[in-house]
Amino acid sequence: MLVIGAIIGSGIFINPAIVARQLDSPLLVLAAWITGGLVALAGAFAYGELAQRMPKAGGQYAYLREAWHPVVGFLYGWALLFMIETGAMAAVAIAFAEYALRLAGYADVSPRPLAVAAIVILSVVNYLGVKPGSVVLNIFVILKVGALAVLILLALFGGGGVADWLTTRAEGGASGALAFGAALIPILFAYGGWQCANYLAEEMKNPVRDLPRALIIGTLVVVAVYLLVNVAYLRALGHAGLAGTKTPAADAARIWFGANGERFVAAAIAISTFGFLDLAILAPTRVYFAMARDGAFFPGLARLHPRFATPSAAIVMQSTWAVALTLTGEYLDLLDTVVFADWIFFALSVGSLFILRRRGGPTPAFTTPGYPWLPAAFVAVAIAVVFSAIRTAPLRSAVGAGLLLAGVPVYYYFTRRSAR
Repeated sequence: MLVIGAIIGSGIFINPAIVARQLDSPLLVLAAWITGGLVALAGAFAYGELAQRMPKAGGQYAYLREAWHPVVGFLYGWALLFMIETGAMAAVAIAFAEYALRLAGYADVSPRPLAVAAIVILSVVNYLGVKPGSVVLNIFVILKVGALAVLILLALFGGGGVADWLTTRAEGGASGALAFGAALIPILFAYGGWQCANYLAEEMKNPVRDLPRALIIGTLVVVAVYLLVNVAYLRALGHAGLAGTKTPAADAARIWFGANGERFVAAAIAISTFGFLDLAILAPTRVYFAMARDGAFFPGLARLHPRFATPSAAIVMQSTWAVALTLTGEYLDLLDTVVFADWIFFALSVGSLFILRRRGGPTPAFTTPGYPWLPAAFVAVAIAVVFSAIRTAPLRSAVGAGLLLAGVPVYYYFTRRSAR
């Protein structure tokens, strides 16, 4: 549920239209989504072995710290707290509020109060324990996968679609390697999130056994769902219709539900974003806990709540900053600035597998299939994504790099203070 809930957000309701505009045939569109799924699966394989080698709280932070340098792990947590995760929480909370208000018939009402309320409510739920947060996550994962299943089943067995959807082509797309690579960017962002399960390794009963299974099974489920949803869009709208819309899910649902189609999609996106918001509070706070436990961040963040056994201070800190970003409205610029940072750390994390293997130690029960070629291919793709982001937005990428480097003196301040 963690893996599926972390990957499936609002992107699958929107990004397929972006991909369809960049490629010139339905088969290429489907091939791009399959390729993105294979890249995600390669990452999940590597993280499965890393989880067995180091079943530690914070997941990715621990791998970066041990394989590269403690400051690299710290910079990941720094970016996660002040830019990546809290910016995503703010953006997702606003998206949830907008679609929830539209569903309730109050589209003209400001979404900020409801967005803040959603963050506060889910923070309280996760403050009270891992199980309450995971119950909410499980419910909303089932609901959003169920909503996507409805679209899939109607496309496969309902009427009103495009009969020759596999052969009809949209104008303006391309079929070369550059176009295919450009189409992979929104796809890879839509597939991101499998790493969230690794954050909670120390709270699992048997992470050595269960984490690799969760990563692989969860990622395979998402690949199947994403591929079938794209088939649903193409069957309902055709390639030209999919490429020509900004709201593919709403347009497809309107074919089967009429005027209620938009309400169905608004409900599906509200459910999906609310579930993702719960996960953003449940999992990443363990990174800040691990940083503080290592003496690299505020000491109070390393304390668990005496009754609920949760990193309560870390939850409060992350949610407070996310609320501030939600109220100021600066989160969109922040997200654009550091969107490339996630894939920098993906490349470094999978690259850490090579370093840890070279150091030796016991061979884990699960090892990455296709090593070293498969993880090397993942690293190459991650580097290409980073360079693509830099080429697309060089100024924002430079600002993001500056924000990351600003964490270096903070790291040395806390570690020296801890040593004293």
